[in-house]
Amino acid sequence: MSVQTTRRTLLAAALAAPALLPQGARAQAAWPAGQPITLIIPFAPGGPTDAVGRMLAEAMSRDLGVNVVAQNVGGAGGTIGVNRVAQARPDGHTILLHNIGMSTAPTLYRRLPYNPLTAFETLGLVTATPMVWLTRPDFPAANFGEMIRLIREGGERINLGNAGLGSASQLCGTLLQASLGTRFTTVSFAGSGPIYPELMANRLDIYCDQTTSAIPFIQANQIKAMAVTTAEPLPAVPGVPTAIQGGLPGFEVAIWHGLYAPAGTPKPVQDRLNQALRAALADPRVVERMTGLGSPPEPVSRQNGEVHRAHLAAEIERWRPILQAAGQFAD
Repeated sequence: MSVQTTRRTLLAAALAAPALLPQGARAQAAWPAGQPITLIIPFAPGGPTDAVGRMLAEAMSRDLGVNVVAQNVGGAGGTIGVNRVAQARPDGHTILLHNIGMSTAPTLYRRLPYNPLTAFETLGLVTATPMVWLTRPDFPAANFGEMIRLIREGGERINLGNAGLGSASQLCGTLLQASLGTRFTTVSFAGSGPIYPELMANRLDIYCDQTTSAIPFIQANQIKAMAVTTAEPLPAVPGVPTAIQGGLPGFEVAIWHGLYAPAGTPKPVQDRLNQALRAALADPRVVERMTGLGSPPEPVSRQNGEVHRAHLAAEIERWRPILQAAGQFAD
């Protein structure tokens, strides 16, 4: 056989080889094929989920070898961005980072255009961000217990800020009202950004926010931190007790985040995305930054789709009666 004939035979075999592979293996080998991946963050820039999402996009880019581009698609409590991903092609090039709002939207939005449990593939839990109760600098309470007493005495004279219906701050406030059996005046803002100037200027009484946003203001002594919403005190905010220690048994709120892909995304692509997620959450730079904000990565045992799906289903059931009792709906 001539050298030229041998070369032609080898070339034909090389071209035919991919066709001999199972379809799933071909998809896994090809994806992401040098194409960028869009990570939808369903909120405006600058918020806690945006901070987590941009860290994640940067780290996943390194593992995948392609750009993971964070894109903010805000509005309607995150449901606009979420719906965009629900309707995207299930090819692994559009993914979603969302927070606890994925579990509260089915109750808050009675005409929700997607079902969180069927419209998405769950890829793994990312982080559970604690919250912290804050007050204006001159609020007449030295600790969380005194804050609770003033709320009980003042009722609707106390005003509480939140970042809109369905936001983490609104959920935390709703849970506090349910725990105390009282109501106070709620002032809604378009996101968390405008709230801090109002709080620092003593025009707003109390606010509950994620540690990822609140810690810089606490460290600068621009606001007062009263209590964190974890079972144990947080090293990231030393000296601040838990709400449980302050007199509210069982008051725990964690704003968890998870990674999603559209339903029908091939299993090999899901597995590769999960691999990139786990690599990102093991990156020492990511661990240091997230831990410094009081929001370390979830344990490895929770960084998988099965645990994520079970957690989502449980959270939908947890929040449904609380939100129905509050009687506030977005539609």
